[in-house]
Amino acid sequence: MWPNTSDTPFLLTGFPGLEEAHPWISIPFIAIYISVLLGNGTLIYLIKDDHTLHEPMYYFLAMLAGTDLTVTLTTMPTVMAVLWVNHREIRHGACFLQAYIIHSLSIVESGVLLAMSYDRFVAICTPLHYNSILTNSRVIKIGFGVVMRGFLSLVPPILPLFWFPYCHSHVLSHAFCLHQDVMKLACADITFNRVYPVVLVVLTFFLDALIIFFSYVLILKTVMGITSGEERAKALNTCVSHISCVLVFYITVIGLTFIHRFGKHAPHVVHITMSYVYFLFPPFMNPIIYSIKTKQIQRSILRLLSV
Repeated sequence: MWPNTSDTPFLLTGFPGLEEAHPWISIPFIAIYISVLLGNGTLIYLIKDDHTLHEPMYYFLAMLAGTDLTVTLTTMPTVMAVLWVNHREIRHGACFLQAYIIHSLSIVESGVLLAMSYDRFVAICTPLHYNSILTNSRVIKIGFGVVMRGFLSLVPPILPLFWFPYCHSHVLSHAFCLHQDVMKLACADITFNRVYPVVLVVLTFFLDALIIFFSYVLILKTVMGITSGEERAKALNTCVSHISCVLVFYITVIGLTFIHRFGKHAPHVVHITMSYVYFLFPPFMNPIIYSIKTKQIQRSILRLLSV
């Protein structure tokens, strides 16, 4: 079978019923997009340029910033095109590619947060072996594994989209393409595409969150065994930024899941707004959290500004 080559493009949707206000709605969106690009771009630059930040913890942070940056650059063009000039059409191939990148990077972000928790676990529970365990080559392998897990795991549900016939409405419910939106428009058996993502979420997001939780239980147990109150506080302080990012990410994931599962009677604009919160809030907050809570990042920013 050859891929479906329908000439009818999909139609993206902004905020239904608020089309007249789209130019005004675009103002906070562009402000957030610029903040995300500047914040995460600055983090990556600082980690690359400042040799004092050439440590596993900051390499993983650079991965997190890179993931957030790529998600933003993937969604921004279509969102702003819809809000600014009401350009709603998107070709099938471009739509499927956008959905693939968005969903893959969500799993990559979860994996990076897991890798960062492993870094904190090793640093606090086995500090004497930290440098021998988290070598540069091992950090590269972990990073490569996290990226491969994200992008390979999304191939099975995205690939069938190219072959599905689309005879229902071609109107999507967001200003960017999502797998769950596209598959509902297919005139085909989509059982696999319904079941696979549920299994994937359990094996990635849920399992990652569980491992992160247990790693912090062990970290807390180790910290409570430290006799010096000052050293205890210092050890816990190194985890605050990561815990904050984990909470921001997983609270938005849970919020989006609850809205989709139990908010069927909620206004459509609530579903759309929650989707934007999920894709924009973590990339917006992560650089702020690390800039406020991490002294090494603060010193690097001050050095950059004083040049």
